[in-house]
Amino acid sequence: MHLADLLTSRPALLLSLILAIGFLAQWLAWRVRVPAILPLLLTGLLLGPFTGLLDPDALLGDLLFPVVSLSVAVILFEGSLNLRFAELEGIGHAVRRLSTYGALVALLGLAAAAHWLAGLPWSLSFLFGAIACVTGPTVVNPLLRVVRPNARVASLLRWEGIVIDPLGALLAVLTYEIIAAKQFPGEPLWLFVLTLVGGTLIGLLAAWLLALALRRHFIPEYLQGYAALALMLATFSLSNALTRESGLLAVTAMGIALGNLRGIHVEPITSFKENLSILLVSILFLVLAARLSWPLPPGMLLGGLLVYLAAQFVVRPLSVWLSTLGSPLSTRERLLAAWISPRGIVAASISALFALQLQERGVEGVDRLVPLVFMLIIATVVVQSLTSRHLARWLGVREPDPRGVLVYGAGPVARAVAQALHDQGVQVLVADDDWEGIRAARMAGLPTYFGNPTSRHASRHLDLTGLGRLLALSTQHERNSLAVVHYRQEFGRDKVLALRTVAREQGSERQRLAEPLQAPALFGRDVTHARLQELLDAGWKLKTTALTDKYGWEQFQQAWGGRAILLFTLNDKGQLRLAGDPAHTAPPAPGQAVTALVPPDVVLPHSPAAGPKPAAQEQASAATDSGTPAAPY
Repeated sequence: MHLADLLTSRPALLLSLILAIGFLAQWLAWRVRVPAILPLLLTGLLLGPFTGLLDPDALLGDLLFPVVSLSVAVILFEGSLNLRFAELEGIGHAVRRLSTYGALVALLGLAAAAHWLAGLPWSLSFLFGAIACVTGPTVVNPLLRVVRPNARVASLLRWEGIVIDPLGALLAVLTYEIIAAKQFPGEPLWLFVLTLVGGTLIGLLAAWLLALALRRHFIPEYLQGYAALALMLATFSLSNALTRESGLLAVTAMGIALGNLRGIHVEPITSFKENLSILLVSILFLVLAARLSWPLPPGMLLGGLLVYLAAQFVVRPLSVWLSTLGSPLSTRERLLAAWISPRGIVAASISALFALQLQERGVEGVDRLVPLVFMLIIATVVVQSLTSRHLARWLGVREPDPRGVLVYGAGPVARAVAQALHDQGVQVLVADDDWEGIRAARMAGLPTYFGNPTSRHASRHLDLTGLGRLLALSTQHERNSLAVVHYRQEFGRDKVLALRTVAREQGSERQRLAEPLQAPALFGRDVTHARLQELLDAGWKLKTTALTDKYGWEQFQQAWGGRAILLFTLNDKGQLRLAGDPAHTAPPAPGQAVTALVPPDVVLPHSPAAGPKPAAQEQASAATDSGTPAAPY
């Protein structure tokens, strides 16, 4: 029996293989730092049109359309939950313009290219333009981590992806509704208006009902994600049944409303939807790519190439140029922003769903829509992933090797270390989901991120520009270990350190974590979080002193009775060396500024009552508590 026939005859085996292959594609994307949609689409093409091993129509039959439509509804709902209107106030005029009339320029330009270069009818060309003008954080963020543009370009592209992801999906849905209405010329205009108004009202009503249940604690926390999923799918189906093809509009309105209502805690819902979306995306894109026909329709390959060239070299630069007029971005920064615009999950999922719906209505040329979208996605992701890093370096807008520090933890110890680094000019970002600690860090003038830095929200919103190290200073060693594993791939194994929470003599085999979960001990293996907290409570302070040939590390230790605990050093080139880092075991040298935890003056053997201090102690005391060096370095 042929392998394809064997797999088709055993759907359980085929579904299990799809799940496994989807996981491997996601893992490969994480490993090589590319958007997950690229290996998923390429694998789907390999399994479907190129080898014939996967036939989604034979596998799912009549369930194909419901499975695709419900999956797209979940993806759109999860994306729309992340649009917070309060966050739009501080994103800048350039992002607003790029996400509004910049997107409109892209829509019109892509529509014209699809019509004149690929031969799509005008109605489908406008639908293609609405679909293909959408980027998204799932494809932009992995690219930014590899390219490392400067802060202004990174902020512009990251916020564009966050804002335009749900707004672009809404624009695509509205465009589809207009096209679908034209397929029924006998229907009055009020039916089209009813579809828009009805879908929006149903979505808003569903959001209000769920918010009411959450505010009054009718649903336990562990069931909130399940309840949101069930209500969202019911909203989608009910809206489609009451007002034709309004389900996607309803779930998008529901997600935006729910994400912006005050007084409700949506994090359990967001976390549940994130995990579900990863699973659905993995299955969905394998299935969608496998449905593509091969060979492509006549002229499609050349048309797709021409549309990509128009999108890359004409439409995107025009959109960025118009949107950034009057902004502080330089010409070089605009050029890089004009080059980076990968298409992703929303474009692929919506195009496939709309193609299925329009195909049932016999719309001419719809067989060219999905291949054109998929070719644009693959081309933009591949070309921009391979070239953007070199372009940023050539333009001179690429960040140098990141030397900043991500501090995980916002307790007193973490804040003290972060403050000392910040005062020495080191870029610092304090991240934790402890609001009291984050508030105290903000009051101290430290940059912060409120949330778990290993969450998917962090992968979309946490700006790592300029950061190249992780210091895990949380009081919970399990969370420290999770952050260590997560950021090893991001920063490198030698750039991740964790402060011990249990002393060596206290840690038993049952308490000790497995080797892959461990990191080098920050500040040394004998220094624990509890010990540092105890010393800070006892009045110990962080002192920074510049070492010279006459006043070296030995003299500094003598000044404090040999009790000073070294934390880190900085040389005259701004290079940071942390105590406990296995790569830097040599003692501090002249020309470096040392920051150490030192005992209060009253416990030193030479107190004022006992006579004058030694010269070494006098020089050490000249260092300020704020971390300013006693001498320039």
